[in-house]
Amino acid sequence: MIEPVALKDFFITFFSSALIILAGAAYALLFAWSKVNAHIGIKIAALASYAVLIASVLELTRAAQFQGYWLIISVAMGVGYFFAPIGIWHLCVKTHEQSVDTPIKTKIQEDEQ
Repeated sequence: MIEPVALKDFFITFFSSALIILAGAAYALLFAWSKVNAHIGIKIAALASYAVLIASVLELTRAAQFQGYWLIISVAMGVGYFFAPIGIWHLCVKTHEQSVDTPIKTKIQEDEQ
């Protein structure tokens, strides 16, 4: 059975969980921004956000005393947070790329005809 989180670790658990969400969102946003603007500083900031995320996952794992399959879930969360923005970026690029053979008519072009 899982032991409840000790009261002294409750706030650490709460804030590390919140930081996981914020750092994950920052990593995804900065990753996408680094693809739009090819600036090395943005990519470094994205990787720094991911490092904060991993540190938060490690702290949550320690504070919540994860054992057994919960450790596997923590590792899967860290790996998933890394690859999800990459996969989403590729999905967006493939979804929104325009074929050269099929021109897209705008509303203005349709009105002119």
